[in-house]
Amino acid sequence: MKSFLDPESVLKQLKLKTNMTAVDFGSGSGGWAIPLAEKLEDGKVIAIDILEEPLSALKSKLKAKNIDNIETIQSNVESLNGSKLFSESCDLVLMTNLLFQTKDKEVVLEEGKRILKDLGKILIVDWKTNQSFGPGGKGISAEEIKKLAKKLSLKVEKEFEASPYHWGLILGR
Repeated sequence: MKSFLDPESVLKQLKLKTNMTAVDFGSGSGGWAIPLAEKLEDGKVIAIDILEEPLSALKSKLKAKNIDNIETIQSNVESLNGSKLFSESCDLVLMTNLLFQTKDKEVVLEEGKRILKDLGKILIVDWKTNQSFGPGGKGISAEEIKKLAKKLSLKVEKEFEASPYHWGLILGR
């Protein structure tokens, strides 16, 4: 049975190349990083989370699945240079179910933009507002994120429904 939010189908919204460098902000235990790493056979995925426990769980999954193209970093992306990555070093930044729970969404988007290569993309998938399912109505609107994106000179390249409970945006520089 597929989950109510299927990373595989959402990732099809992107034009992925097997040699890309991607980063997953707020990766947790790898629900998005693992399917992405399987698509980026010659590339690399950097999984960043503020907590060590989910990163440890991710490392165990990687061993069990024999996946060797995911690097983990424990860090807070809600601060300047929080990803610990070089500027303009990534082709893709994932922010899935992350922004609804951050205090400073602008800083997180700004950090994503900072590490993005010129033709890179930011994929944002988050909870719709006023849902009885999920974070109890504490979702975030795509409109709010589009306003922040515009303020940071990021362009909305695509908007889509990621699930009955989630919206999706693809942003570019």
